[in-house]
Amino acid sequence: MLEVVALSALTTFLLGVGNGAAGEIGKNLTLSAGALVRRTLGRETPLPAGAEERRALAERVHARLGRDPRRAGEWALMLEGGTGGSGGSGGRGVTGLPGVPSGAVEPSQGAMPPAPWAFTNQEKVLKQLVREAHRPWEGRPRVVLLSGPAGSGSTSVALRLAAETRDRFPDGQYYVDLRAASGENGPEPAGVLLRLLREMDVDPDLIPATEAGRERLYRQLTAERKVLVVIDHTTSPAQVRALVPATPDVLLVVVVSGPPLLLEAERVAVPPLSDRHAKQLVRKVAGPEHAARVKARLPGLLERCRGNAFALHAEARLLTHGDGEGPGAARAPGPHAVPPLGSPRPGARPDAGADHPVRTAAHLASLRLGPEALRLCRLTALGAWPSVGAGIASAAAEVHEATAARLLAEAADVGLLDALPDHRYRFRPEIRRQLAETAAAEYGLGACADAVDRMLGALLALVLPAARAALPQSWRTEVPAEHEPASPSASTSASASASAVDGIAVLAAEVADVARAVVLAEEHGRTDTALWLARSLWPLQLKAGYWDEVLPALRAAARLAEESRADERMAAALHFQLAHCLGETGQWERANRAARAAVTYERAAGHLRGEASAVELLGLLSLNRWAYEEAHERFAEAESVYRRIGPDEDGASDLPRALALIERHRGRALRGMDRLDESAHCLNRAVDFFAGRTGAPPEAYNQARALTDLAETLHDAGDDTAALARIAEAETLLPASAAPHRAYLAGLRRRCEAGTAAR
Repeated sequence: MLEVVALSALTTFLLGVGNGAAGEIGKNLTLSAGALVRRTLGRETPLPAGAEERRALAERVHARLGRDPRRAGEWALMLEGGTGGSGGSGGRGVTGLPGVPSGAVEPSQGAMPPAPWAFTNQEKVLKQLVREAHRPWEGRPRVVLLSGPAGSGSTSVALRLAAETRDRFPDGQYYVDLRAASGENGPEPAGVLLRLLREMDVDPDLIPATEAGRERLYRQLTAERKVLVVIDHTTSPAQVRALVPATPDVLLVVVVSGPPLLLEAERVAVPPLSDRHAKQLVRKVAGPEHAARVKARLPGLLERCRGNAFALHAEARLLTHGDGEGPGAARAPGPHAVPPLGSPRPGARPDAGADHPVRTAAHLASLRLGPEALRLCRLTALGAWPSVGAGIASAAAEVHEATAARLLAEAADVGLLDALPDHRYRFRPEIRRQLAETAAAEYGLGACADAVDRMLGALLALVLPAARAALPQSWRTEVPAEHEPASPSASTSASASASAVDGIAVLAAEVADVARAVVLAEEHGRTDTALWLARSLWPLQLKAGYWDEVLPALRAAARLAEESRADERMAAALHFQLAHCLGETGQWERANRAARAAVTYERAAGHLRGEASAVELLGLLSLNRWAYEEAHERFAEAESVYRRIGPDEDGASDLPRALALIERHRGRALRGMDRLDESAHCLNRAVDFFAGRTGAPPEAYNQARALTDLAETLHDAGDDTAALARIAEAETLLPASAAPHRAYLAGLRRRCEAGTAAR
């Protein structure tokens, strides 16, 4: 069978192992590959770290197969079953992803936002972009760096390009806005790849956990396709380097709000609009019914906006409200009446916002709001939130959530906020900074600090009960009495989230704000709040795979726990979460350091359940790196610690289930060590427990996972008939939604059936 296992196929397979599909099924295939590598080479071989090491391993394995036809047959079955077959996919679906059926990853055509209706001029810029899209390939990647000052209209230009080149890129147009991430610098490179793959509608279970795996999948999805990729609000070259195309029909447009980045690309600057085109834009936005008002205000408007597209658009919208007719003005009669456009509010600083057209437009927009809405915007802006909902805004301004929702809508109507889906909003950076600076000047530092404290408290009161609702039985989501919500408004939000069927949805909606809040709480000296906010993210990383989104918060919180000498159990919990997240993203050394720190903290706290869990995590990290003997030692150590828990001690009620999970982990490690009889013995005990045969409540999903592991072990031992029976049993336990697991079992069945036929 040696001719079936070509070196190129073996190399492709090993490049994908560990970098392929994320989640439990990706790990299953990684473990199977590691066990087969050990049997082939006759010794334990750690999972290679990089592409060159994996190619070298493929060469060593391939050389050994030339002298071992039986192992060559096993590898042929592994490659055949692991990729769902070797057939083609019509040039569309992706092949070569371990554990993924051939053609299973089919990207959508994307959902590019519409180009602005009032787009004006910039024809010269568009011609430069179109020229880059159509120039001779000559091996030079098609990359455009589109830049301009804040509000210059660079995003509008990119969207207009997409609208005008739809026929040029029929296979997909993808838009990713990096503003939605927490922090000023946006997501890391792996996070950018994740957002792009999501935009391509790749099934979350098929998105690799590692940056290398995601880049590989991105290149497979765009190979031989005509695709436009727009990455908006980029802040560093590192964010987009992995996206630089290697094929002639992919155009990458990198949009920067501010000075251009040091990126090898065709540089295209978006200039200010000329007065003639600025007038056209204002007239388009205001409409013919406001022609007289436009004519009267136009000279001053043009001078203030200086060709800035956003400022022109914002002021043109204000003209449609008329003098004193904005949404806030209707509710602020008498002494609060809104002055004519361009006139300063009594007491306001005449130079507010004079340093930039966007700030000038924001200052004028603020004059159209009543004092209640303006105060809410200023105080909410202090948090620098990635997005704003009524909950945070109501806490900032001490108003009811329904009132906050109405005031946010009014602010969006005059242009101080951008509306997002699900009744959320976002400040533009320049506008947010101006509002925050004005808040400090108008209300004083003490009032601003109090507003930040209220926002942090409201967010904590929302997410802690949501985490508990998501994992109601887990000791990692327990909330101590002193952290129960205290304020009436916070209690209302907390009660709503606690009663939600899916607390995950609440956490997912707030994850970027929680990550920001951890940093904000540290800045304001609220260490306890910062640590509990990070703790609330555990269900997201465990159940929903939000590793990239929670990792910045966990890094900050674990560091803060060390620096502040926090309670050992709190420090242990955060280091455990950090280790889990780092392990899931393939950052093994950092994960091991964090897990060892968790063990140390748990031992210092005398918390046996936490210590055993952290040691167990060390074993899982070793298992996933093909260090099977080390993993088995850690699992044996974890079992020993678990068994020290007395009948009346913390964690005693969870002990039978914890020991059953340890049995499963030991069975997988023993399989990697080629101790197959012992492996089957451990896995059978785990199956019995999760089937409810020992008196515990049955757990169908964990039973299916243990049956899958047992089928793998039986196949390795040559008992394919018994393995097929376990596969059939596992399939009956899986819901229809478990498509990746079902696909993996289908590949395993093919391996077993081929093994039966060969024997």
